[in-house]
Amino acid sequence: MHSKAGKILSKVNLPSDLKKLSNDELHLLCSELREFIIDTVSNYGGHFGASLGVVELTVAIHHVFNAPYDQIVWDVGHQAYGHKILTGRKDKFHTNRVYKGLSGFPKRSESEYDTFGVGHASTSISAALGMATAANYRKEKEKNHIAIIGDGALTGGLAFEGMNNSGVSKSNMIIILNDNCMSIDPNVGALKNYLTKISTSETFNKIRNDIWSVLGMMSKFGPKAQKIGRTLEKSLKSFVLNHSNLFESLNLRYFGPIDGHDLDKLIDTLNDLKKIDGPKILHCLTLKGKGFDLAEKNQTKWHATGKFDKSSGESVKKSNIKKPIKYQDVFGNTIVELAKKNKKIMGITPAMPSGSSLNIMMKSMPERAFDVGIAEQHAVTFSAGLATQGLIPFCNIYSTFMQRAYDQVIHDVCIQKLPVIFCLDRAGFAGSDGPTHHGAYDIAYMRCLPNMIVSAPMNETELRNLMYTAQLQNTNPFTIRYPRGPGVLLDWQTPFEKIETGTGRKLIEGEDLAILSIGHIGNYVTKAIEVLKNDKIFPGHFDMRFVKPLDNNLLHKILKKYKNIVTVEDGCILGGFGSAILEFMANNNYKNNIVRLGIPDKIIEHGSQDELYTECDFDTEGIIKASKKILKK
Repeated sequence: MHSKAGKILSKVNLPSDLKKLSNDELHLLCSELREFIIDTVSNYGGHFGASLGVVELTVAIHHVFNAPYDQIVWDVGHQAYGHKILTGRKDKFHTNRVYKGLSGFPKRSESEYDTFGVGHASTSISAALGMATAANYRKEKEKNHIAIIGDGALTGGLAFEGMNNSGVSKSNMIIILNDNCMSIDPNVGALKNYLTKISTSETFNKIRNDIWSVLGMMSKFGPKAQKIGRTLEKSLKSFVLNHSNLFESLNLRYFGPIDGHDLDKLIDTLNDLKKIDGPKILHCLTLKGKGFDLAEKNQTKWHATGKFDKSSGESVKKSNIKKPIKYQDVFGNTIVELAKKNKKIMGITPAMPSGSSLNIMMKSMPERAFDVGIAEQHAVTFSAGLATQGLIPFCNIYSTFMQRAYDQVIHDVCIQKLPVIFCLDRAGFAGSDGPTHHGAYDIAYMRCLPNMIVSAPMNETELRNLMYTAQLQNTNPFTIRYPRGPGVLLDWQTPFEKIETGTGRKLIEGEDLAILSIGHIGNYVTKAIEVLKNDKIFPGHFDMRFVKPLDNNLLHKILKKYKNIVTVEDGCILGGFGSAILEFMANNNYKNNIVRLGIPDKIIEHGSQDELYTECDFDTEGIIKASKKILKK
């Protein structure tokens, strides 16, 4: 059932339609837009709280500016649902995050109003500055560039690099800081405390506003009034806040904070800022989940949600059948178990304590578990620093976000051969979050690094045992990758067993065909083999567990016995697990037939994991077809 737009929203198909609305109609539009988002997400799921928090801001931006000529860049894109609805996608919004439907994030190929493809944090300022610089080069002096960034994303180093460069530019650019004191989990760090201090200083804000009001009426100062005002304001900031303004120290004109839900104030302020040349920052205070009581009270839980009853807030359960535990929860519970036995173990995550389940350790051992904010590079080097002091850091980062810290993995961990344990959650397809969040490349980019051990568990018990094994060794960096979602076992919390590094295991002995798998996707191989048996085809199945080092002894036995080899991985084929097997064969002069299954050399869009496995031909049916085909050669 598709959500029905309200009376005003139904008339708005493009941002130009907003300019035809009266003030009262704009206020009503905000109410209808918020209700439309609630209705749609409750029926289909998706990111929730962030978009509700910027309804007024979104309407104000599209009312004041002339998109797509004016360039609007949304950071991350969790908050861009209202933007999508107001830019011609209202009737398709129910397909958001659905296979072959709208992307959950702004996407250049989807709409001319999506000026920059996003998904990872802290990119908006740099991207908008590049656009603004291009406009300067083309003499497009009237063109505006607006970067909307949250306080969580502002902790990322890239945001500061962008602001630092913006401050010395002459580009016509507005940075809108959407400050809701949240990222996905509660925001942390000194910057959060700084923003709180600015936003809560009633004395500073009252006196500041009074000064500008008075100066506006004092003609005797003439053109010097603004200069005098700036001097007074800087003195005031130092007096009231005990320090100068961070943003203005970067040469960014600072305005605010203002109420991000006061539509009239937002429109007036944005119209004023259009008239001021150069880089500026507008600090808006918003409430994540605004307009939905439960989301306002529990912002972490309602950051993203599945289907729910909007009247009660209860999740719509698909089944009452007991399901296996999520891999992330296996990690969260296991690290606490291990940490109780080994006092050297520490936990680190960049702003994803609930997503990684490190919050379990943070609650029980707060002095040994650290959320460092959206700062993946820092998370890795911080972990390296811990390792130099004899501690054992488990650095938990989503696979897609680990890409941001690759230099640190190489330079600060591998070159120094520090025993940092990288737990890469969301490895493989991330589902409806799409290509910006797929963990497609970690096998390839980790296995090429000297000193790095690379592993993947087939099930929950193997994840526990790999974590146990990793903390026993104190010589090498160690990567453990595992997917989003549940495993396959109900009875997973078994006694720890050490796994010898670089050893795989034989699951089934077969005839003529061997299927080699790495990680959770091996469970699809198990299903495929059951079907193949009915067709009198009896493959061997080997769970290799390690991509680096490979189990050389096991591979020699496999390649000597089986003429035909199929490799299966939930990762990119180029440079991945299958490539590692090919390299081993070439180095040892094996000529076996081999077919590699995995993520092909193209960008795979969003959809459920099973839908994407099917698209890429390494679901159960794809494994069956590949097995039959290779036997016909």
